[in-house]
Amino acid sequence: MDNITDGTWDSLPVKLNDSILETLKELEFTYMTPVQSVTAPGSEHIICFLICWCFVQVGALVITPTRELGLQISEVVGTFLQKFPQFTQILLIGGSNPIEDVEKFKEQGANIVIATPGRLEDMFRRKADGLDLASSVKSLDVLVLDEADRLLDMGFEASLNTILSYLPKQRRTGLFSATQTQELEKLVRAGLRNPVRITVKEKGVADTVAQKTPSRLSNYYTICRTEDKFNNLVAFLRQHKHEKLLVFFSTCACVEYYGRALEMLIKKVSVQCIHGKMKNKRNKIFADFRTQKSGILVCTDVMARGIDIPDVNWVLQYDPPSSASAFVHRCGRTARIGNLGNALVFLLPMEESYVNFLSINQKCPLQKMAPINDVVDVLPKVKAMALADRAMFDRGMRAFVSNVQAYAKHECSLIFRIKDLDFAALARGFALLRLPKMPELRGKTLPDFIETNVDTNTIRYKDKNREKQRQKMLAEQKDKDQMYPVKKNFMKNQSWSKQKNKKERRKKRADKRKHNEESDADEDDMKELRSDTRLLKKLKKGQISEEDFEKQITSLSKPKHKSIHVYLLGLSVLETKI
Repeated sequence: MDNITDGTWDSLPVKLNDSILETLKELEFTYMTPVQSVTAPGSEHIICFLICWCFVQVGALVITPTRELGLQISEVVGTFLQKFPQFTQILLIGGSNPIEDVEKFKEQGANIVIATPGRLEDMFRRKADGLDLASSVKSLDVLVLDEADRLLDMGFEASLNTILSYLPKQRRTGLFSATQTQELEKLVRAGLRNPVRITVKEKGVADTVAQKTPSRLSNYYTICRTEDKFNNLVAFLRQHKHEKLLVFFSTCACVEYYGRALEMLIKKVSVQCIHGKMKNKRNKIFADFRTQKSGILVCTDVMARGIDIPDVNWVLQYDPPSSASAFVHRCGRTARIGNLGNALVFLLPMEESYVNFLSINQKCPLQKMAPINDVVDVLPKVKAMALADRAMFDRGMRAFVSNVQAYAKHECSLIFRIKDLDFAALARGFALLRLPKMPELRGKTLPDFIETNVDTNTIRYKDKNREKQRQKMLAEQKDKDQMYPVKKNFMKNQSWSKQKNKKERRKKRADKRKHNEESDADEDDMKELRSDTRLLKKLKKGQISEEDFEKQITSLSKPKHKSIHVYLLGLSVLETKI
């Protein structure tokens, strides 16, 4: 078998506890994997850090980027703790009530804490709720950061720094990662004392030719037109309905939309969805799918790293991931621990050069799959679903927008260029009833896309409460429009940038008018000032008396300039006295 060594667990220089060896035997883990063989002698990763514990406080902390990976680690640790009843563990991840976690820790405590960064950081700040976690980790011996590079990719750097500030400096720390990044190197330099790097490579293969994907993985690609892509996916899934498959999409919105469509189109098969924006459902869906013998899990890259799902036959990548390294991680969900596995990526004709890129950049060779048979057009059925339920219509619009935006941000922008996208064909492939209003479509005419002749505003939600709420909002908006009618020259659907320019032009015109008005007022003041000056000169020369001066000044003055004239008069009196 691949991915194992010749070393057995009882051949380690430091003998493992008999109960641990017994559990390994029960799990049929006779031989160590390469990672275990090189890390077990010097550190205790997941199962190894259970040796020789005698603390009452938290002795080990495992931080993982996703709740699914946390559940998986907790399950493995729980198996070993059956032989160690004196030790306890707690799982602190999103999707559960944090107050319940607080109460559980206060009542039971824990020697091992397995957590995601966000929830763990929150627990450290629960002193007001009676939990002093900072005091409980003062004797921490082992810290494990699993999928460390992913922890940083997902924006947990600030949370990690906060968590590390609570931990003792003297500890053993293990950073486990399949990818070495600059951010990870910074973390190693800043957070580890006397770091030792352990790299696992395939035995007997040179670095320059080492394949990054498992050797027992058959990796394929297929080329299909934009509007035929979903039809090809459905045909493939129907032909493999008795197998276990992961289907990766680029965005949460695409998972929601296509997942619902597949539920209707693939009969007598369990189709489940999972993505990062789901809350309470994620844990149960993940646990259920792991135990299934067959089924389809539609997901985002939240399932791409570190997750061990038994017996996955196929990994399908409907959308190529935003980074090339993520492509390899996705493929790694199958062909695990020496088992056979298959992966397939769907590419558009203009994206075929991605195959060579992966071969060179990621050492990940792909072979072209024969055309998929028995492909039928299922898009009319998807359109019918959108017409029957506004929720489906909304999902399609959101999925299209998110897909275009994800495409525009692709790391490999020389191959995945948004200017090469056929938006009309893409909209047809999404089975849209009409095009959404979005910046990327501004100013474009798409004659190849024919919108439905149905007024989409009349499409109702199947959920009666939701539809009732929508009707209420529409009525309120109608009343508001009648009370405050929109100016005819205002283009409601105009792009934001054009509206901004229009506002700026209006402001410039208003400023100009104000300037002109002020200029007119200044001119009037200047006329009166010149008249006052002439009268002053006459008074100085004795051409008029002070009485005549007062009368003429008063006749020229207006109420709004009274203060000015008083001020000028005061000056004139001083000047005459001087």
